[in-house]
Amino acid sequence: MIQTPLTADSGSTKTDWVVGNLHLKTQGINPIHQTDDTIRTILRDELLPQLAADVQVQTIAFYGSGVRPDQEAKMVRLLRECFPHADAIEAHSDLLGAARALCGDSEGIACILGTGANSCLYDGQRIVLNTPALGYILGDEGSGAVLGVRFVNALYKGRLGTALVDEFEAAQQMRLSDVIDRVYRQPMANRWLASLAPFVHAHLSVQGVSAIVTGNFRDFIRRNIVPYRRPDLPIRAVGSIAYFFRPQLEEAARAEGYAVGRVMRSPLEGTVQT
Repeated sequence: MIQTPLTADSGSTKTDWVVGNLHLKTQGINPIHQTDDTIRTILRDELLPQLAADVQVQTIAFYGSGVRPDQEAKMVRLLRECFPHADAIEAHSDLLGAARALCGDSEGIACILGTGANSCLYDGQRIVLNTPALGYILGDEGSGAVLGVRFVNALYKGRLGTALVDEFEAAQQMRLSDVIDRVYRQPMANRWLASLAPFVHAHLSVQGVSAIVTGNFRDFIRRNIVPYRRPDLPIRAVGSIAYFFRPQLEEAARAEGYAVGRVMRSPLEGTVQT
């Protein structure tokens, strides 16, 4: 029997798991928005079948969106049900996982820029300040979901040209009425809006598109980072939006008087090493 640690980073869309040299994926886990039974199903039906029969998980470190302090015990309990022989299980917010991955034991500004967005001021051990993200309806500037909102808004309000509208509708196989239905009547609108990021990235050369991305990042910095009053610290970030749109993030940071430091697609790049 091979004993090994299991580390997880869970966002709104997906959960990345690392066990030994294996990188596994399941759908996202959020203890605030999902029931115990839903989380159990994901763990038992999606994660466990991917683990080899001779692997025994020794320790688990789970970092996830929605794992606030009052939800940590719930996540530990659900993980314990699936891994009863694990020696130690811990569950923390994805923001703490990002801070540990990006900053290690150094002070810094750590951000998550993926489907959702969040940030904190980290002192090398703990989060000391956090501007509430508020979700994609009330906040989430800088996120993929808000990028999707702003792109669709500009697209259908005539700011990006009819040719791009035609290309978008052909790629998505949707008309405006379908978009409205998908956002307002179907579940997980934030995930769908964030899923438009690859299309946005592929059309950065279209006049006005890059400015939407940069503007999204500038609003994120103004409303979330500036309150920390630490322009001496670089902005460090994890997440696909930060990773693939790094030039626009750097442009936004310069315009707001900041620099960009380490950027990673996944915090597991850092947490697995520490």
